[in-house]
Amino acid sequence: MSGHSKWHNIQKTKGAADAKRAQAFTKIAREMIVAVKEGGSGDPANNSRLATVIAKAKAANMPNDNIKRTIEKALGSGNTDNYESVTYEGYGPCGVAVIVEAMTDNRNRTASEVRHLFDKYGGNMGASGCVSWSFDKKGVIIINNEDGDLEEDTVMEDALEAGADDFIPEEGVYEVYTDPDSFNDVCAALEGKYSFLSAQIEMVPQNYIALTDPEDIKKFEKMLDLMDDNDDIQNVWHNRDE
Repeated sequence: MSGHSKWHNIQKTKGAADAKRAQAFTKIAREMIVAVKEGGSGDPANNSRLATVIAKAKAANMPNDNIKRTIEKALGSGNTDNYESVTYEGYGPCGVAVIVEAMTDNRNRTASEVRHLFDKYGGNMGASGCVSWSFDKKGVIIINNEDGDLEEDTVMEDALEAGADDFIPEEGVYEVYTDPDSFNDVCAALEGKYSFLSAQIEMVPQNYIALTDPEDIKKFEKMLDLMDDNDDIQNVWHNRDE
């Protein structure tokens, strides 16, 4: 079994308040536009990357009309959006490993802003590969079981039959792990049966570091909040334990 994902701690935007929802949708739309352009198709059946982003959008409760409009915009000849994916790695307070995934139309601006946030809050941005070796890329699906009415054995059987690698019951949720290449198929098999709180490709830590000093905790959380607020930053993964 894989390690506990701490999914609700790893990415602070999950379960965001309504004030954050529009920004979250904007970031997902940017991912969708890039997926359509790079995949060369607006049909998720012929574009696996687009299918992955659509699964993420649905789990975030992005309306179907928004999804459709975004794909149509990406396919339009007048669309001049020119974003590229870039990943930054570094350390927060006490050596907490941090991976920042961004989509930007200006690499210099984004790199400068990310470096500033690392430096300001007691961390430092490192070279590519400095922390990613300690994370595993996995498809992660979080199934809502807040009411406790889902039978664990049934959900586990459905997940494993769909092609999942791991299944972990946690309080109020079931965590389903997949190989990234199997993620879309597993999502398609489960989404008609269960309500997802999250569904995306994640960087899952192999181990965790606990912060005990209140000042370190405050700095780290402030850094994450400001990274969340940055329009260029799509995802932030880290190995902080709580």
